[in-house]
Amino acid sequence: MQSEKLIQTLSEQTKQIINKAENLKCYDLNTLTWKETEITWSILECLEHLNLYGDFYLPQIENKIKNSITKNEPEFKNGVLGNYFSKSMLPRGKLNKMKTFKDKNPLNANLDKSVIDKFINQQIKLLDLLNQSRNVSLNKVKIQTSISSLIKLKLGDTFQFFINHIIRHLKQIDRIQTTMKNS
Repeated sequence: MQSEKLIQTLSEQTKQIINKAENLKCYDLNTLTWKETEITWSILECLEHLNLYGDFYLPQIENKIKNSITKNEPEFKNGVLGNYFSKSMLPRGKLNKMKTFKDKNPLNANLDKSVIDKFINQQIKLLDLLNQSRNVSLNKVKIQTSISSLIKLKLGDTFQFFINHIIRHLKQIDRIQTTMKNS
């Protein structure tokens, strides 16, 4: 896949994510914290979960891009593991549930609308990093995963995985809103 096309696609997805998050600002706190059950997440908990991942990945991506001496390449080739992780994050028809790491689980956290602002700021940062990544190798720059410091993914795979994870939880937010309307 062409590196520039990948960056362009991911940037467009991120802009759509920002628009969706901006729309959530219109809701009141009761709506944003509504839960179907005690063990399901609210809209704000979904966003806070994504913020926790952003706190892990964005500074690392920024640091790796800033300190890279690699040059950009016209082609990006997914790594086997990176491709698997990216695809596993995409939502399917019915949600394929995944276990969340304890340190990334915001269940029952006391959250307010500032969660949305933080999320949007992280997405703006992501857009900036996608833009900066045009100057380095999406293949050679490696990013440590939250699973293990021993598992590293190519920068291109990390961006895809990270954005697919966001898309997955925005679909979860859509389902929360539908369930809320029907209850």
